Amino acid sequence: MISFKQLPLEAKAAVAAGMVFFSMMLSRSYLAEKIDLRMRHWILRLQMALFANTLMLVGSLHVWKSTVTMFTRSSAASSLCFMLWKIAVFMFLALAHSSFFTLLFLVAEEPYFFSLAAYTCLGAYIILIFFLFTLGSVEQAYKFLVGRGAKAGTGNKNRTAMKPVLAVMLTLVLTVIGLLNASQPPTVNSVEIPVHKLPSTMTNLKVVLLSDIHLGPTVGKTKLAMIVRMVKALKPDITVIVGDLTDAEAEIIRPAVEPLGELDSPLGTYFVTGNHEYYTSDVSNWFELLKSFNIQPLHNENVKIVSPKSTDDWFCLAGVDDIEADVLRYSGHGMDLKKALRGCSSEHAIVLLAHQPIAAKWALQERPDINLILSGHTHGGQIFPLNAGAYLLNPFFVGLYKVGQNTFVYVSPGTMYFGIPMRLGSRAEITEIILRS
Repeated sequence: MISFKQLPLEAKAAVAAGMVFFSMMLSRSYLAEKIDLRMRHWILRLQMALFANTLMLVGSLHVWKSTVTMFTRSSAASSLCFMLWKIAVFMFLALAHSSFFTLLFLVAEEPYFFSLAAYTCLGAYIILIFFLFTLGSVEQAYKFLVGRGAKAGTGNKNRTAMKPVLAVMLTLVLTVIGLLNASQPPTVNSVEIPVHKLPSTMTNLKVVLLSDIHLGPTVGKTKLAMIVRMVKALKPDITVIVGDLTDAEAEIIRPAVEPLGELDSPLGTYFVTGNHEYYTSDVSNWFELLKSFNIQPLHNENVKIVSPKSTDDWFCLAGVDDIEADVLRYSGHGMDLKKALRGCSSEHAIVLLAHQPIAAKWALQERPDINLILSGHTHGGQIFPLNAGAYLLNPFFVGLYKVGQNTFVYVSPGTMYFGIPMRLGSRAEITEIILRS
């Protein structure tokens, strides 16, 4: 039987990740009633950061072997350039690993440069791992199909050396493209959606949809102020924020939230929680802060949106808590569709705000008479190669979907980004929705 000491470093890192994950499960089960909510969730976030780091160690060891170790026997191994390259790779990996901890310790009104650098390295790390794996798989497939000679020739060694060089070059190019793409203001996407049973006096009503702003280590007051200016220029009748507004506690990041007070939609501004609000363990304080800016949280509740032209005409705007509240056992929270739609009958149009597309799917299974659901969460995958995973894990990925005869689901790709200040294969968006009767 192989002992732990005899395991390769990658296997040891995987075992460590499993141990951290197991400790997370134990904490959730046995500490739930013994410590207060905020401390419990802070410990959980710390454990998640440790879990991500131990899991990343497997990839980091592969990166080091591919970009450093395999060149140590070359003639350039003793040169100054190679020494500088080793330092650069080490710093790159160290920054990528530290990104998860900036969420706990480096959040302020504006992002710290260290946080931006760390999350940029994390994005580049994901891309690099993908290309190293893909090019390695292609190399193995080539060897299998062509057949290997009795001895590895110089040509084979050159091809092996070219693999990490090509992966690094592709990573650098895509990282720059991703940073430039994310640095642009969100695009304004105008969408017309027919809403069954919407009163004729409310046709052309304009709803502006925001989602996944993620105020935190890499998004601050300047970015939020830009978003608010763009929203005001659209002159919406209603503004809705469908979750993941923040990644930090309200008190810590309050100065960055102040621009939200300038939103002045005549029929109101509304908010529902996303999974990241529950990760902050500070939802109640966020609700109070948003109310001070005249933004109404819809905590499994609804409001009547009355036509400016006739008080007899209205539709039901409802919002549900994010489903992560149930997973985290967040007291007093959790998706409760019956409570959210109490008083909303099929005689009037129903518009539902639900952060995750899976929640939208569940809501339609329970209440197929909902006419429109507005969601976010997926970020459109945010960066390549995560797009494919986000597509496969969500019943609705991004954009407009028609479900049945009279129901539509719109999924925002996000108004900013989470952590990594990059966009590849997706674009940040402010959605202008024109309702048609």
